[in-house]
Amino acid sequence: MIPMRTHLSCRLVAALVVGLAAAAVRAAGPGVGETARPETAVAEPEVDCPVESAAGELDVWVASTRRLPGVCRAPEHANLAIEQLVVDGTCRRWERADVAGLLAEPTRPLVFFVHGNRYEPADAKSQGIGLAQRLAAARDGLPPRVVILSWPSQKQGVLLRDGRRKYERAYADGQYLAWLLGQVAPEQPVAIVGYSFGALVAAEALDEIARRDTTAADGGRWADRPGRTHLVFVVPALRADALAPRGPFNQALAGLDRITLLINSRDEALRFFPLLEPQAKAPALGFVGMPRRWLPAEVEYDAVDAAGIVGKLHTMRRYLDALPLAERIAGGALDGLAGE
Repeated sequence: MIPMRTHLSCRLVAALVVGLAAAAVRAAGPGVGETARPETAVAEPEVDCPVESAAGELDVWVASTRRLPGVCRAPEHANLAIEQLVVDGTCRRWERADVAGLLAEPTRPLVFFVHGNRYEPADAKSQGIGLAQRLAAARDGLPPRVVILSWPSQKQGVLLRDGRRKYERAYADGQYLAWLLGQVAPEQPVAIVGYSFGALVAAEALDEIARRDTTAADGGRWADRPGRTHLVFVVPALRADALAPRGPFNQALAGLDRITLLINSRDEALRFFPLLEPQAKAPALGFVGMPRRWLPAEVEYDAVDAAGIVGKLHTMRRYLDALPLAERIAGGALDGLAGE
């Protein structure tokens, strides 16, 4: 049975759908070796990546759930489509790979990027590369391994039907992400960057892992892993009380070492969020933020309102293009992640 909160979360109204769907501007241009479809074009200038960086300095992978069915719980095995960005001289291409290869360096920081709604596969790759470049520029030495969780959020039909389908689908992809996180070595440092609906995917994954831990018979619990775990939410499209002591995703806090929250109190899309669950009347976490007292004392917390820089726009690209915000994202994900 699908959890009750899944059914509640699917009760979108037209205003919310129009706001999140129309304002959720995606990546700037096509991914490496791909051509964007005409319907994915956006009005903003098309810039493939926000930072200059040699391709050989990046370590970018894709874990795609786009051809997988919806699920209500973490599967025993998930046949994710894995790709790796390969650089051969001046040629850059995506090659098929596998989960074993993706997780082959357990001491290397692993950063998962979960995008928002209405992304084509090329959009997800392009924006993931942009994030990887920001992360590489923020640290010396070996860059982190960036894994783009590419979930089926591409445009499908009219806005209302599309929005309902995507919001419910985000819960399923949280289950797939939970499975993938479960394959990570306990000592490997992990950061998750979730943008808009991608924050819902991340919260569902961490919540599922925590609920699984309560029934673990082998003693192996995510909350006890020695590797640090950082969570970065960029204008998250989930309830403001999601992580409150009695919030629907409070268990997701188990095992987290740091939370970085970027909100936008002027976000034109997120201001419609209270219409999502009329009974709860909860504003979006990405619109109003949350107090520090909701978090365990041992969890580091940093929050900033980006309204003065981003304005009313709901687009991840603005957060990567603005140096102060990009540094906030990179710092939240990487600072101290590997014990530096």
